[in-house]
Amino acid sequence: MSNIDHLKQAFEEIYHQSAERTFFSPGRINLIGEHTDYNGGHVFPCAITIGTYGLVSMREDKWVHCYSTNFSESGIIQINLENLAYAKQDGWANYVKGMLKYMQAASQPFSHGFNLLIEGNIPNGAGLSSSASLEMLVGVIADAIYDLKMDRIKMVKIGQQVENKFIGVNSGIMDQFAIGMGQVDQAIFLDVNTLDYQFIPADFKDYRILIMNTNKRRELADSKYNERRSQCEAALEQLKTELKINTLGDLDNESFEANRYLIQDPILAQRAKHAVYENTRTIAAKALLQAGDLEKFGQLLNESHISLRDDYDVTGIELDTLVESAWKHEAVLGARMTGAGMGGCAIALVQKDAIDEVSESIKQDYEAKIGYPPSFYIAQVGDGSKELTN
Repeated sequence: MSNIDHLKQAFEEIYHQSAERTFFSPGRINLIGEHTDYNGGHVFPCAITIGTYGLVSMREDKWVHCYSTNFSESGIIQINLENLAYAKQDGWANYVKGMLKYMQAASQPFSHGFNLLIEGNIPNGAGLSSSASLEMLVGVIADAIYDLKMDRIKMVKIGQQVENKFIGVNSGIMDQFAIGMGQVDQAIFLDVNTLDYQFIPADFKDYRILIMNTNKRRELADSKYNERRSQCEAALEQLKTELKINTLGDLDNESFEANRYLIQDPILAQRAKHAVYENTRTIAAKALLQAGDLEKFGQLLNESHISLRDDYDVTGIELDTLVESAWKHEAVLGARMTGAGMGGCAIALVQKDAIDEVSESIKQDYEAKIGYPPSFYIAQVGDGSKELTN
C-alpha cells in the first residue's frame, strides 16, 4: 500500500467519508547562506522530497476540522473560519489558522470549511522546516479549494507573516520561499532584499547530499535565533553611524573589515562578520555550482560551518560532532550545519558509493560522544508545494 493509499484509508476512518483532493508540501535544506536571510543577504536553498501530505474533503459549514497523524493524541482540532485567533491549546493547528486568517484577509471571506488530514515525514524540530512546509501546504490547499489563483510569491509572503506575527517567530522568508517555489533538481539562489531569484541546476554529479539529523530537537522560538537577530541589528546600527547601508548584506568582506572598528562590542562584531562573510560565500558557491567545481563548493560548506561555530555560536556539540566526523572522510567534499542550528541537521556532500560506509562511521563517532544515534537521509531535490493528481 502506498503512502497515499494509507492516508486515504486513515482519512475515511477519521472523517467517515472519502478524501476529495491530495496535496504535498516539501521540507527544505539550505545548501549555504545560513542566518543571512534576515541580514539582507543571499541564501541558496532547495526543496526536498520529504515533506507534509494533506488530504481534504469539503464541508458545508464554516468549520475546519484538522487531524494530524503525527499528533494523533490531539484528536480532531476544530477551527471556525469566523474566529481564527491564536490559541495555545490548538498546538500545530495554529499554523492552519494563521494561513487561513491571512489568506482570507488577502482575498475574500471563505464560503465554507473543510476536513483536513495531514501527515509529515519531516522529523519535528530537525531544522528542515516542518512549520513552513505546513504553512505552504495550507496555502496551496486554500488556493485550490477556494479558487483564489493567488500569486505564489504573495502566498510565500503570507507564510512568513504567519510565522512572524501569528506564531511569534522572527524568521526570514527563505523557508517559505524554497518550499513554495521549489523545482525538481534546482537550487534557488535568492536575494532576500529584493526577492530576485535564479534557479541553478543542483547537479552534484557522483555526489549526494546526505542529511545528518542530530536527533536533538530544536525549538526555533526558544533557540538563540531571536537573540542572534537582535545582535546583528545592534551591530548594523553602529555601522550605520558612518555608512550608508540598509543591511549587513550590503557589505563585502573588505568594506566590513575596514569599518569593523565602528562596532563597539567584540561579540557583536563577530556576529556581523558571520553575516557578511557568509553572504560572500553564498555568492561564490552559486558560481562554483554553475561551473561544476564541486571541490571548491565543498570547501565553502566547511568554511560556513566554521563561521557558524566560531563567529555565530549556533552549532553546539551535536552538530559539531557530526560535521567534524564527516570531515575525516576522503569521500566527503564538505559538510556544514543547515537551518537555525543548536540541534537539528547537518548536510554533507558525499561520494554516492561511499554513503553507507561514511554514515556508519559518523554514527559510531556520534554515538560514542553523544550517547544516542543520529539519523540519515538522502536529500533528493524536489518540487515545491502542489496538488497531487491521482
